[in-house]
Amino acid sequence: MDATTDPKERFYRQFQETSTNLKEQISNLHSISTIGGERQDATEHILAGISNLSQSVADAANFLAPYDQRTYAEGIKSLYDQLKEEQAKSAPKTRFQFKPRTAQPTTEPKQDSRHLFSTGGGTNDVVAAASSSSVSEARDSVGTLPTISGKNYNEEVARMRGVRKPSFSTARDIALSQHRRIHIILPASASRATSSGRLTDIHGCVVDMSEPTTSTGAPFANLMLKDITGSLIVAGHVDGSVHITGVRESILVLVARQVRIHECENVDLYLHCLSHPIIEDCKSMKFAPAPACYLAESDKTEENQWQQVDDFKWLKAEQSPNWSVLPERERLGLDIWKNTVPGTPGEGVDDILRKVGLEPSKAKA
Repeated sequence: MDATTDPKERFYRQFQETSTNLKEQISNLHSISTIGGERQDATEHILAGISNLSQSVADAANFLAPYDQRTYAEGIKSLYDQLKEEQAKSAPKTRFQFKPRTAQPTTEPKQDSRHLFSTGGGTNDVVAAASSSSVSEARDSVGTLPTISGKNYNEEVARMRGVRKPSFSTARDIALSQHRRIHIILPASASRATSSGRLTDIHGCVVDMSEPTTSTGAPFANLMLKDITGSLIVAGHVDGSVHITGVRESILVLVARQVRIHECENVDLYLHCLSHPIIEDCKSMKFAPAPACYLAESDKTEENQWQQVDDFKWLKAEQSPNWSVLPERERLGLDIWKNTVPGTPGEGVDDILRKVGLEPSKAKA
C-alpha cells in the first residue's frame, strides 16, 4: 500500500505540509503591517489553521496509534509556542486604531493608505485603491482607464462619472473590505503595494487585481480571501501562499505557489498552482486551469497542478465528493475574460455577474 492509499501515510504527508506552511506564516508575521489590524488578522488566521490541524488529528484518531497521536500533539504545541514567541518579538509598542472624531481637529488626519476612493454612483462602478495621500489629492489625479478591445473608454466613462485614478506612491499593501456591488480594477501603479493582499467581506462585486501583479512583475507576497459571496475575483499572481476561507457562489482566478481553501461552497476556481491545492470543509468546488490571458510567460513553462487537489477531510482512496474538474463546456471563454470582466460603459456590475453565470441575488445585501 503506497502513500496515496494508506491513510496513515497520507495523513502524515498532509500534516507535515500544513505544519510547514503554518511555520512559514508565523516566521513572516513580523513583516505584516499592524495598520488597521492587519497583523492581528494574520495571527487569527494562523490560530485558526493550528486549530483546524488539531481537529484533523482528533478526527484521525481511529487509525492513528497512541504514539503517533502524541507526536502530532507535540507538533501542534510547538506551533503554538512558535507563534507565542513570534508575537512577543514582533508586537508593536502601540497599536494604530481608528478613533471617532469628537471635535474639529487642528490638522487634517492622515488617510489610511489602503482606503478605497470611489466617485459615487453610475452604471459602471470602477474603483481604484487610494494612497496615503488625502482623498482630495486623489480627486485631482486623473488617470487613463484600461484599453479594452482596442478602444480606450477613459473619456466616455470620465464624462459619465468623473472617474479618477489615485496614486500608489506610499501604499505598502492592498486591503479591500466591506464592499457591495462595485467593480474594482487595480491599476498598474498598485504594483508598489503588493507586499501583501487581503480581500474580506466582499459581496456581489467584480474585483480584478491582475494588472499590477502580472504585467508589472510585482506579484503579491501572500494573499487572503475571506467572506466573499456572489463575486468574481481575478486575484492575479501570488509568489507565496493563498488562504481562501468562507467563499461561496463565486468565481476565482488565481496564479500562486500554494493554495489552502477552507469552508468554501459552490466555487469555480480557475487556477495555476505549483503545488497540490488543499481543501478542507468544502463542498461543490470545481477546478479548471487559469485562462492563458492571466498567465505570464514564465508561468507557461511551469507544471500546473490545478487538478491535483488534496481534500484533508477525505482520506479514502476514492475521489472526494467535495470537488471536481469543471467541464470544458462550462468554462468561461477568452472573450469573457478579455472583454466582459473589465467592463464597458453602460454596463453595471450585475450585468457582468450575470454574463459569467453568477446571480447577484445570491450575494449578501
